[in-house]
Amino acid sequence: MNALLIAHNTFREAVRDRVLAGLVAGGLALIALTRLGSALAMGEDLRLTVDLGLSSVSLLGLLVILLVGTSLVTKEIERRTIFNLLSRPLPRPVYLVGKWAGLSAALVVVASALGATLAILVTALGHPGHAPAIAQATYLAILELSLLTSLAVLFSALSTPVLSALYTLGFFLAGQWVDDLRRFAAALPDPLRATLAFTADMLPNLALFNMRSLAAGGESTSALHLGLATGYAVVYCGCVLALASAAFESRDFK
Repeated sequence: MNALLIAHNTFREAVRDRVLAGLVAGGLALIALTRLGSALAMGEDLRLTVDLGLSSVSLLGLLVILLVGTSLVTKEIERRTIFNLLSRPLPRPVYLVGKWAGLSAALVVVASALGATLAILVTALGHPGHAPAIAQATYLAILELSLLTSLAVLFSALSTPVLSALYTLGFFLAGQWVDDLRRFAAALPDPLRATLAFTADMLPNLALFNMRSLAAGGESTSALHLGLATGYAVVYCGCVLALASAAFESRDFK
């Protein structure tokens, strides 16, 4: 048994979850309903549709992580199925990586479906030039969700589902304000400035994955931005999963 098999089983379980199906259906309905607010958009109906549609991709993906991802490991511990898995020659880090990869793959499907629906809607409205920007924004949202999934796996391996959800949500909110935290730290005395700057460096810089404003205007981002965002997500996920593996190795399930 390897990480790919764990990932496949996790993906299949996530896709079959009614919560996931309900959120996808809700997301599709929300994208369609954005057209109802076009009359109040003061000529910015297309921008409103794209902005709200891309926001739904991120927020619904976050809900999937909070409802499903934060109980990935805890659920198997409670069912005691984890003992059957770990009794085999399966390293615990491989188990965690498989869990992360499986849920991340499910989120790729969800985000891609919502992003494609939004692109089709915008194209049907006579603006096919927005489709590349929507595709890029969806890709960045997938990177953001993969990063948050690694945090959910970390907390799920160490705590209860409720606390894991709260910790993950806290990191999500804090990650939106990293740049503001750095600016605030620059105006403080040295000891406190260094502490806040270090905290900002440790938090995920989620603003890097946000290009909703550009996409709403039909503007694409640069290849450099996409490359930097991809590299940042890969490195951050790797560090978080390494930390989760180190902590999970020493956990006693008895």
